[in-house]
Amino acid sequence: LATLLGNFLIVVTIKTSRTLGNPMYFFLFYLSFADACFSTMTAPRLIVDALSQKKSISYNECVTQVFAAHFFRCLEIFVLILVAFDRYVAICKPLRYTTIMSRHVCSVLVILSWVGSCIHSLAQLFLALRFPFCGPSVIDHYFCDLQPLLKLACMDTYVINLLGVSNSGAICMVSFIILFISYVVILFSLRNYSVEGRRKALSTCTSHFIVVVLFFGPCIFIYTRPATTFPVDKMVAVFYTIGTPLLNP
Repeated sequence: LATLLGNFLIVVTIKTSRTLGNPMYFFLFYLSFADACFSTMTAPRLIVDALSQKKSISYNECVTQVFAAHFFRCLEIFVLILVAFDRYVAICKPLRYTTIMSRHVCSVLVILSWVGSCIHSLAQLFLALRFPFCGPSVIDHYFCDLQPLLKLACMDTYVINLLGVSNSGAICMVSFIILFISYVVILFSLRNYSVEGRRKALSTCTSHFIVVVLFFGPCIFIYTRPATTFPVDKMVAVFYTIGTPLLNP
């Protein structure tokens, strides 16, 4: 409830306010929207299962959860990159900021993020639909994802796991490296600023960098390794499915 209230409050505030029209708030609008949607893909199901004796999920619902969770998680990753790019331009190229980050450019970047997220999710869905299930149907997780489903497949999953790692794992690692480099460049450029300028720049970047670490740390741990599941996976997944959407507002 706190996650939905906080994120939808940001969405409504940015949408209705005439003073919050710069690119940073434009991207934050979509970040909060992605967080709210992403949390509704996992948290309600977790709450229901925690309160009920029978913890079952249909095949269609499970596949839908795989697609939706990956779509909104990937959208959040791309929007975090856009926010970092916006901060880079604002701090490192302030005189050209309004020219580079025009509303048209921002809209195109967001559309590309949606398209990229859709392609990623469809790829994950295609892999999940190829699994033949003939054995136990107990998922050792609190939501449907590719790794837990791999454990139930009655086939050699080495190639599919390799494709999954090259898809989700590559997105996580490459995105984190891009974000890390962008913040190194921003910090390096701050040495020419006054004390007040550095304070203002750091105030906008510190909280964002903390969210990036909390989000990408667990994602990299889960999606850049072979097809093995650990008991700690569920606890780690809580950070990016429930923790990050709650902390972002």
